[in-house]
Amino acid sequence: MLSHLLSATASSRFHPFLGFKGEGTPCFLEKHSCYSSVKPLCASQNTGTKISCSMNMSAQQSDDDGKMKLDQLIDKAQKLWDSSPEPVKIFPWSKVLDNFIQLILDLILVVIKYLAVPVFAVTSLSELSYCAHERKLVLVPLPVLFGVAIAGILRETALELSPRLKDAQVPWHLIATAIFFTLIKLPGPYYPYWGRIFIPHFANGVLLRTIWFTILWYRRPKALKISDSS
Repeated sequence: MLSHLLSATASSRFHPFLGFKGEGTPCFLEKHSCYSSVKPLCASQNTGTKISCSMNMSAQQSDDDGKMKLDQLIDKAQKLWDSSPEPVKIFPWSKVLDNFIQLILDLILVVIKYLAVPVFAVTSLSELSYCAHERKLVLVPLPVLFGVAIAGILRETALELSPRLKDAQVPWHLIATAIFFTLIKLPGPYYPYWGRIFIPHFANGVLLRTIWFTILWYRRPKALKISDSS
């Protein structure tokens, strides 16, 4: 009996931290390893949720602060307007704003009018030099003539769709055509090979006739005055 007890104690080795290590020891280690692996994962998930919650709360607080500041600004403006004298309230602010916008548009039109022809001439010479370098000057008249024809079609179509343009003070349809085909013309060096040859010169044809239509547009009132006086 004593020999059996000694053999059992010898077979079950004593571990200072785990106690007696027998057949159930691997399961014990596996459970502890699972616990040790689960706890950091849970901790990382908790910290992630805390960070996201704090970020959402800070974003909501910033939005609320922005809305509060906007509301306060509107309230201050309303109080300032209510406390302003009667002549300030009667003053035609909307008419002043319209006149200011009209002044800005007139300045833009003047700048465009004086810069359009030099920019058109410089870019056209650059495109012609490229075609001369590629020995394709013979093909240049074809897209130019096509562009001239398209410009006439666009002008007639615009006048048919909106007859008020005939009596307008500013030829907005010609300005819109010039802006659109200028945007097509400017990226000319980035087009493919045949695009660099045909597309800029097609736009040049449209712009050339559009400039001519604009000159005729601004000469029209003088011609009408002469015909009325005669």
